[in-house]
Amino acid sequence: MRPTHDPPATSALSRQTIAALVVTHNRLDRLRETLTRLLAEDLDQILVFDNASGDGTRDYLDAMDDPRLIVIHHPENLGGAGGFSRGLRLLVKGYDPDWVVLMDDDGRPAPGQIARFRSLDLSGWDALGAAVLTPSGQVCEMNRPYRNPFWHLPEFLRTLTRGRKGFHLGNDNYRADAAPVGIDMTSFVGLFLSRASISRAGYPDERLFIYGDDQLYTLEMRRKGLRIGFLPAVRFEHDTGSIQPGGHLVLRPLWKVYYMYRNALMAYRVAAGPWFWPLLPVLALKWLRQARRYGPDAGRYRTILRQAFMDGLLRRLDRPHAQVVAMAEKPD
Repeated sequence: MRPTHDPPATSALSRQTIAALVVTHNRLDRLRETLTRLLAEDLDQILVFDNASGDGTRDYLDAMDDPRLIVIHHPENLGGAGGFSRGLRLLVKGYDPDWVVLMDDDGRPAPGQIARFRSLDLSGWDALGAAVLTPSGQVCEMNRPYRNPFWHLPEFLRTLTRGRKGFHLGNDNYRADAAPVGIDMTSFVGLFLSRASISRAGYPDERLFIYGDDQLYTLEMRRKGLRIGFLPAVRFEHDTGSIQPGGHLVLRPLWKVYYMYRNALMAYRVAAGPWFWPLLPVLALKWLRQARRYGPDAGRYRTILRQAFMDGLLRRLDRPHAQVVAMAEKPD
């Protein structure tokens, strides 16, 4: 049975406990800005999961003395998926907050947004995704939520003629005064998870390393009947460097290509169900065409993409990260 969005009940959230989870790796400048922003917010705990950073992050974090701050220095880089999975487990086990809000080190709430979240009557939702914008105030495309067109006929029909715009939320949904709407996927930048949603959905799959962990997690939440809302009244900023002028996604270092497309293939499998196999050649062609954006690395991009495609089809999640990096560095 496909997921449905029931109208949410409402009750005050003003003094429920809210924890923030930040995953970081070698981006101290951006982490400083994010933590400065978070420490000014009405949060009960702030857990920073440091993925074996070697850029001074450890010393910076260890010098901080805010009682709300919890720091985990992991000796190995587990990727964003590993950081979110393990950090979420630690928060739930050690502090049991009513809500946990997730973000990378380059994602952060606009000033006053946690207080704004507390002021809203949204308890009928199990999870809520904030409106994520770029520092210049534009909608951050990589964080634009969607309703799965394979579960909803209107979105499916619009997708046939409008492509991605047929099922992703439009700019009108981002008006700060717009009502929350039900969604099937949102990102881990500004995602508020209730205690009940974590209890039912479990934790992200840390084997995904980076990319797609949020898609798979939220799609599986919806398949379990959990209600996820898009909350335009709460604003987050994503200071990402992955988008080039013109809106094109170009991944650097090149090893990131492997995780992007392996994990995307697995997310499409969940989203499309029986439509996955007819969709497969379309995806293959679309992703192969992206090679032209990688200039002299186009050949290496195609090699990595082929391996990602194979592992995604086989649902292989045990390839060592060192092997993925070596594949990207191997000369053509």
